Amino acid sequence: MKTNVIGVATTKFGELWDVSPRTLAKEAVALALIDSDIEMKHIQAVFVGNMLSGMLGGQEHLGAFFADEFGLSVPALKIEGACASGGLAMHTGVLAIESEQYDTVLVLGVEKMTDHSPEDVARALMGAGSEEERFSGATFPGLYAILAQAHSEKYGTTEEQMAMVAVKNHYHASLNPNAQFRSLLKLEQVMKSSKIADPLKLLDCSPITDGASAVILTTEVKSQMSKVKSIEVFASAVATDSLGLSKRKSLTELAATIEAGNSAYRKAGVGPKDIGVCEVHDCFTIAEILAMEDLGFYEKGQAAGAVVRGETTLGSQKKVVINPSGGLKGCGHPVGATGVKQIVEIVEQLRGTAGKRQVVDAKIGLAHNVGGSGATAVVHILGR
Repeated sequence: MKTNVIGVATTKFGELWDVSPRTLAKEAVALALIDSDIEMKHIQAVFVGNMLSGMLGGQEHLGAFFADEFGLSVPALKIEGACASGGLAMHTGVLAIESEQYDTVLVLGVEKMTDHSPEDVARALMGAGSEEERFSGATFPGLYAILAQAHSEKYGTTEEQMAMVAVKNHYHASLNPNAQFRSLLKLEQVMKSSKIADPLKLLDCSPITDGASAVILTTEVKSQMSKVKSIEVFASAVATDSLGLSKRKSLTELAATIEAGNSAYRKAGVGPKDIGVCEVHDCFTIAEILAMEDLGFYEKGQAAGAVVRGETTLGSQKKVVINPSGGLKGCGHPVGATGVKQIVEIVEQLRGTAGKRQVVDAKIGLAHNVGGSGATAVVHILGR
């Protein structure tokens, strides 16, 4: 049974002080229903991607919570996998359709982070780290700084090259009306920003963000009956690795990304060269460089230079456009919503409705969502 996306929507991402998670979710779902041209009564199951609702908001029972908000009495589940929660919710939705359990399901990603202190958010996010990492006082900037140092030592990747990821993604975000940061960045601004964890600086890091995104999935038969332009999910794959860095065989790759990517390519019957547009999990600038290599777009040690040369920037069409939404760095990173937002972006690109950030003639797209420092990776390939 093939799975098709018939409706997508995302709210504005940012520091949304005046709205609640309930409001964000309702907005995204209402817009996705309009986009799909169906009514709420057609939804047979709900899968909610969220990481921090229990730790920060005191509410873990999000499946029932949102089903009630939407006036539904259908199976409804919260899916949690750290920052990969949204991608895992999408994966669960795809499995629900492919198993023929349901005809039409709603995938919702939502997170409200800015109502809480940065210290509380950092502590909650480290719930995705290993016990050893937490006890040592590590944070995710520190963990990704270790990956950056290892990549630099082995391949000569420089701080300037990493900074160019932020410059490129802020340029893309400036074209995205829903992005948290719509201002352009210069290389010297990134380089002069405060050091967070050597070599990562403040502007190498994705922000704390509020937002929600929604996707409506249905069967191929149902999608053919729809008036909207549906996009097929060619593949959905998940892989895992050790929770902490200390047990990894290599610090210059994310093995879960490699495994999930290869599995998705096999299922879809395509390879890296076939992908025209890609949303990768750039929680830190080094993470985008790792993803570009782990997903097979570039050989190890070659991705950083490609970013500097502009090969992955909108308008270049050299190889594959990476993070036209602005990515986590520019668009924002409401952790439970990010993986769903990536799907929304890829669908809009494949439909040709991405506006100023449209990738020319995009036919096949890939979304890559990571939990923690690479303990979970989710890869989706979609096409028209």
